[in-house]
Amino acid sequence: MENLDIAKFGGTSVGNFEAMTSSYKVVVGNKNSRVVVISACAGVTNLLVELASGKCDETKINQIIDKLRDIHEQIIIHLENQHELRNYIEGHLKDIKEQAFKANEGTNDQLTDTIVSHGELMSSYLFVALFKHYGTDAQWFDVRTVMRTDSKFSCAKPVCDEIKVLAHDKLLPLINDKTIIITQGFIGSNTLGETTTLGRGGSDYSAALLGEALDASTISIWTDVAGVFTTDPRIVKTARPIAELTYIEAAEMANFGAKVLHPSTMVPAVRKNIPIFVGSSKEPEKGGTWVRPETKTQPNFRALALRKNQTLIVLSSPVMVGATGFLANVFAVFAKYNHSVDLVSTSEISIAVTIDGGTTTSGAHGVSEAMLNELAQFCHVKVETDLPLIAIIGNRMSENAGVITKAFDSINSFSVRMICYGASKHNLCFLLKDGDTTEALNALHKQLLED
Repeated sequence: MENLDIAKFGGTSVGNFEAMTSSYKVVVGNKNSRVVVISACAGVTNLLVELASGKCDETKINQIIDKLRDIHEQIIIHLENQHELRNYIEGHLKDIKEQAFKANEGTNDQLTDTIVSHGELMSSYLFVALFKHYGTDAQWFDVRTVMRTDSKFSCAKPVCDEIKVLAHDKLLPLINDKTIIITQGFIGSNTLGETTTLGRGGSDYSAALLGEALDASTISIWTDVAGVFTTDPRIVKTARPIAELTYIEAAEMANFGAKVLHPSTMVPAVRKNIPIFVGSSKEPEKGGTWVRPETKTQPNFRALALRKNQTLIVLSSPVMVGATGFLANVFAVFAKYNHSVDLVSTSEISIAVTIDGGTTTSGAHGVSEAMLNELAQFCHVKVETDLPLIAIIGNRMSENAGVITKAFDSINSFSVRMICYGASKHNLCFLLKDGDTTEALNALHKQLLED
């Protein structure tokens, strides 16, 4: 659709009445923002995940239900039709409580998805009420009617062809200049109508998928920071916003831990060549970051990304020397247990790989004993957990002399557990020992991005 902007707001942007009001002003300030995708209110998803864990007794369940009620009540008290809004929220809280007790009897990914989906359903309903409070027509839309996914609960994969057909059939006819459509990120449904989720942080991905399906002109990601920074400003005080990124740079940053964008967000945007804007809903006047196919500048060093909670698995066996099929056997085991391998380093008798944690809705990320036992049948297995990974993001890094030397000089006082370089000209990765994160990130930023 020509001149259509899909606007997505994160949890902090809809966390309370004041934040919702700021987000409302952003939407009405852009006449092209006709479809709004929102997350659950800040803190709600974590509470719901806790209930879904099956580890909460009755007292704890009631305490969390009270917290959820209070979060939404603090928004309701500022709106009209409070009785109707409270009834809506209480209906969800009743279901959540019942499902939490069911989780105590035996939890699973499908039940987790059902429980956590309530967050987006509640926040989007209240956001519609806020629009009407300010005299702007808005319509609530259940994204599950168009966001078709497979049945891999907790980290479902979208079925893009079906999403496009359903969006054109059910959502597109509702879009006009007078009414703003407000819907949910993060959640979807399979062909049986069962609720699924796209994994933690999946609301960005939802917005991009809808943008692709509706042929949007732009996708706007509104959060609590004014764009994408050179690194995490909470760790490095001298970090600064980046005016523009290429799709490749943004994808690398997202993949290696930059929390402003979900790693999968780039994929639908790239397929349709849709520019993405990232800005602050609290301070939209500060501008933000545009993500486009090409940028005016392509420096060697653009940004640093940090990804914590990495698991390092070192597999050793003398039979690797001159053998064929060893790596195939190793990766077949990883595939069997649904583990995606990120970094790989090899020697004559060893292979080291990293596995990321916390990508599913439940936050589960550990490696199973069953997988380790299967690997141990043909090699020695050593596991290290909770390691930080720093990725240097840039351009032509493997093509220009002196690039790697400059990076190495920055971290010569830190213990580096693993290095990955050469597979991509856009990144250089260091796996460090836990405890060196802050100092190493600051040293790299000073050396590479402050000259």
